[in-house]
Amino acid sequence: MAVPWTEHMTLPAAIAATMTPLGAFLLIMVFTRSREKLSAALSLAAAAVSLVGSVWLIASHWQLQGPIQYSVRWLSSSDLNIPFGFLIDQVSLLMITVVSTISFLVQIYSLGYMAGDPGFSRYFGLMSLFLWAMMCLAVSPTLFQLYIFWELVGLSSYFLIGFWYEKFFASQAGKKALVMTRAGDIAMFVGILLVLMHLGNLNIVQIDGPNLAVNMPTGVMTLSAVLILAGIVGKSAQFPLLTWLPDAMQGPSPVSALLHSSTMVAAGIYLFERLFPFFVASPVATTIGLSIGTISMLLASTMAMVSRDLKQIWAYSTISQLGFMLMGLDAGSFFSGTFHMTTHAAFKALLFLCAGVFIHRFDSNDIYELSAKGSRGLKVPMACSLIAAGALAGLPPLSGFFSKEEILAGLAGLTNPLWLSAALLGVFMTGYYASRPMFILLFPRNSAEPAPSVLPAPAADHAGNHHRALYRLMSVPLIILAAATLTLGLLRNPLHIFLEGQYPLLVMPSGPHFAWLPWVASSLTLGGVGLAWIEFGRKRAEQIGFVDRIPVLARLFAERWYLDHLYRLLLDRLVDRGLSRLFAANDNRVIDGGIEQMADGMVAGGRLAALFNSGMIQYRLLMIFVILALLLLYFFF
Repeated sequence: MAVPWTEHMTLPAAIAATMTPLGAFLLIMVFTRSREKLSAALSLAAAAVSLVGSVWLIASHWQLQGPIQYSVRWLSSSDLNIPFGFLIDQVSLLMITVVSTISFLVQIYSLGYMAGDPGFSRYFGLMSLFLWAMMCLAVSPTLFQLYIFWELVGLSSYFLIGFWYEKFFASQAGKKALVMTRAGDIAMFVGILLVLMHLGNLNIVQIDGPNLAVNMPTGVMTLSAVLILAGIVGKSAQFPLLTWLPDAMQGPSPVSALLHSSTMVAAGIYLFERLFPFFVASPVATTIGLSIGTISMLLASTMAMVSRDLKQIWAYSTISQLGFMLMGLDAGSFFSGTFHMTTHAAFKALLFLCAGVFIHRFDSNDIYELSAKGSRGLKVPMACSLIAAGALAGLPPLSGFFSKEEILAGLAGLTNPLWLSAALLGVFMTGYYASRPMFILLFPRNSAEPAPSVLPAPAADHAGNHHRALYRLMSVPLIILAAATLTLGLLRNPLHIFLEGQYPLLVMPSGPHFAWLPWVASSLTLGGVGLAWIEFGRKRAEQIGFVDRIPVLARLFAERWYLDHLYRLLLDRLVDRGLSRLFAANDNRVIDGGIEQMADGMVAGGRLAALFNSGMIQYRLLMIFVILALLLLYFFF
């Protein structure tokens, strides 16, 4: 049978799409750091190759009937062989297309945003490093390879969050992100080892296969699923490891758009999709994941309701929407979580890039200051922000409406109505916090003093002169992403057909269809938007939210439910006063004390030996006589 020519081109296209950014990173960091234009050109060219390769792969394999794997032996030890290669299937094709598209647009935007920055070349080199790590993560055929690039993605985010390392808060934010995500990654590594011990390999296709329950005891499978879920919680900033993501907004706005809204934090959700049959085989793991997603969604929504920092508001919304995705996947609705991750990538990247234009122009992150300085005068970012915020809120006919309805439909099929009720509450809160900053930016008040807040206004993340040419350059990606936000909802049925072939042997729960659900969800969304209009949009509005009128509650939400304070307390008590003191006592008493006792013993032994080495022959003869006498008594008596 003749083999389609596309199969011969699949491997070269996959290699080009994933490995070209690595070449750009090496060239920039080694040879072209002093030549800014050449560095940007190399990074953009690599991103363009990744985008073209990804689009070609998904277009030519739209009717893919089964996964395609390419692998070579990488490491070998005894009976254990560790391959390195590529896994081409529906999930990986969709992910690399999303990642390469957002990365390419963000890099075009960065040409304007980062112009004049002394770390211009370094920035584009690190962007290429991130793109390489994320692309290779998406096509990894084994959990071992995936974990390697999982950590490289974390390393890239550390470099980019702390890109302006001369700023104390940016440096601290990078460290916080690295430490908190590593906490989840350690648990994830243990879970991967459990899978390896019982299955004998880490091939993702085999882990997702039908023989998993036969090869792994139920208890071990549940434990490994929960441990791997901990890695997802850390990477996707879910409860309780969620406070690093708002602080990560200290990086440049394009970094926020790329890493911490649309791709990097979505890597955790992607891993859940990648191992979907493995997770749904454990009811305990899915229940835990459902609980974590629900709590994260609600907590982050309350935080976004009181924040004045525009980028932090969108960061809290990211945590909330990732919680929505996790809820949909844990409810057994594979398509809903995957579809919402796709639509979220477009409108959330758009929100951050628009925020970057405002910050770049007015040198402030504070929504009240931006409003007072004339943010609504920037027509393109203002219009695009309204489109993206509408998609975030779930207003029809924007893309976020369609993907969020899929999640709600999946939750409606669960026997416990608590999950759907919590999601509907989240829909109302999302409508409120998504429209609140929009009304503040659109309708500035003439008051000299900005509206009160429980926390001081944040400082700007980047200072730079605004130029018309740069503004036009930064506007191009905004328009493209806005068009995607408007049209992605129309791809629901084609994407559903495309993703149906991912797990053909897995029976997906259909659940009942409730005709009233979209109407209720839309009414709650409009209710949230209407409440925000009353408080922030209408002509005589004081622009003070109902939460701000309750100082105790406002402080609770603004301080992130005191989670950081709890972590600080645990570190002080457990680490500084507990483990540190224990280790110090062990060092002083056991290690140093043992060495000192050995030294004292050697000194005492030397002094004792010195008594028998006085140089007097009488003592020596006496000792010989005593020893001989004892020997005679032993042998003859």
